[in-house]
Order: sequence, then C-alpha cells, then structure tokens
Amino acid sequence: MSKYIHFTEEQKAQARRTDIVSLLKSQGETVKRSGSEYEWKDGSQKVTIRGNLWFHQYDRVGGDAIDFVRRFYNKSYTETMEFLLGDCGGVLIISPPVVKEKKPFELPKPYRNMDRVKNYLHYIRGIDEDIIETFANENMIYESADYHNAVFVGYDRNGVPRHAHKRGTGQTSTFKGNVDSCIPEYSFHWNGTSNKIYLFEAPIDMLSFISMHKENWKNHSYAASCSVSDRVLFQCLKDYPYIEKVYLCLDSDEPGQTAADRISTKLFALGIESEILVPIHKDWNEDLLLPNEKMKESENQCPVLQL
Repeated sequence: MSKYIHFTEEQKAQARRTDIVSLLKSQGETVKRSGSEYEWKDGSQKVTIRGNLWFHQYDRVGGDAIDFVRRFYNKSYTETMEFLLGDCGGVLIISPPVVKEKKPFELPKPYRNMDRVKNYLHYIRGIDEDIIETFANENMIYESADYHNAVFVGYDRNGVPRHAHKRGTGQTSTFKGNVDSCIPEYSFHWNGTSNKIYLFEAPIDMLSFISMHKENWKNHSYAASCSVSDRVLFQCLKDYPYIEKVYLCLDSDEPGQTAADRISTKLFALGIESEILVPIHKDWNEDLLLPNEKMKESENQCPVLQL
C-alpha cells in the first residue's frame, strides 16, 4: 500500500500544469508537432497533446498531466505527484499494471421514471420523441437512480443485457462512460430485418441519424460502438448473416475517418460491401441540431431510405 501524503491545492494545481511534451522529452520519448498540438504514440495509437492536456484518439479519453502519468506509467497518485512536483527529475520506470478483481457486469439501478432522460434527449439533443419511446419500450434506454444518467443498454442474441453506456443528462454535462465489465461486442444496437447496418461512434449519434431519416427505419440494423472500435459491428455480422451492406457513419474528425477507412479496408478484404457516410458537421447530433441546405439536399440521397 502506498504511503499517504497530503498535497495542498496549490501543489495539485502546479502538478496539473506540467507541460507534457517537456515531460516526455525528459524521458527520451519522441513527440511530433502537428499544427498547434503535438502527437505521441501509445503503442500504435495516437495521443494528441497541448500544454498540460492530452487526448487519446482511439480510446476517446483524456486529461491533464496527473492523469497522463497515472495512465501511461501506471503510477499511484502519490508517486505521480512526487514526480511532477520534483520537476520531472529522474527516469519514470513504467510500473507493472495493477491487476484489479473484475466486477461482474450489472446494470445501474433504474429510477422510477425517465423524465430527465426524455427531456435531455428530446429538448437538448433534438432526438425524435417517437424514437426515444420505441427504445425505452424495448428497455434499451432508461434513467439511472443514482445520478439520473441516460443508460443505453446492449443485449446479446438471447436478450441478455451485456453492455451499458452511461451519459450525463445535465445541460452542460460531459460525463460519459461504460459500466464495469461490459462486453464491447454487444454495445447499444438495434436489429432490423433488411440487409443493411449503420455503425456509429455514440448512441446519441445513432438516434440522431434515425431521427433525420425516420422512414422505415425499424427495418434496418444500427450499432453504436461507444468508441471507434468495430467489435459490435463484426458481432452483428456474425449473429445476423443476412446483413450484406455496411454504412460506416463515424464522426467527421480525423479519428473517426481514420477508423472508418480502417474498418472499410477490413470489410473489403472479407468481401463485404461498405460505404462511408460523413456528417456535414462533426457528428450526426450536430447535423440534427444545425440543419442546413446541404443536409436537405443529401436527405433524398441517403441510403437509409432504400428498401
């Protein structure tokens, strides 16, 4: 057990402000400038850095200098603070990861109603009320009792819940995350009967896209990976072999389109037809909330309307 040391608020603020590029260079790491930011590789995955802040482009998580040392060097909070407050002196030897006992998967306890979630999804996120109601009636969306988060549930072929993604419902909330011990292959998805499936990064993007293209939407399949992974997609292709066409609907930013190209190449190698659909703004929820003439023109050409 690591020793307890009390750190003042000033010390915590000082540690957070540590320049991550300077820290990495002190450890002999290679960083590359990219515009106003820097890039560093976590294995084969890209991490973007700006001053004391970082963002992992594949895992879609980030933080400050304290979070950086704790995540990438497997240090305790006390070890991290001592290193950062010591001006990053010495070599940071990567500690072996702490093996934590895996918790069993368990859905968050539901609240007695889902009024907050419905209001958040409809009035703040602009999602169609009928679509919210459809997923709620299938027990695929509900409100948690603890923090009133929106919970998006993914089931396996036998109707057993295997995945749950939580999203804060406050107007300014940025909280999102998966429940412990989720199985990524069964993240939030809808099974239709047509030969088409649409893959998204987030449940809200998936619901936004459906809201913009409601006609016959239930006939098709949709999946939200809650990341830029393809695991739920390939599980759906395995479970529902009648699916023959994949539409990759990831975000328009670099991580989203890099992932779309990667998945498209993999599908091509397997002889599976695919097409990349790119939102006009950053993601499909922004397209829903910020409609423009280009979107109106593209609606008539969207493959979701093809039966």
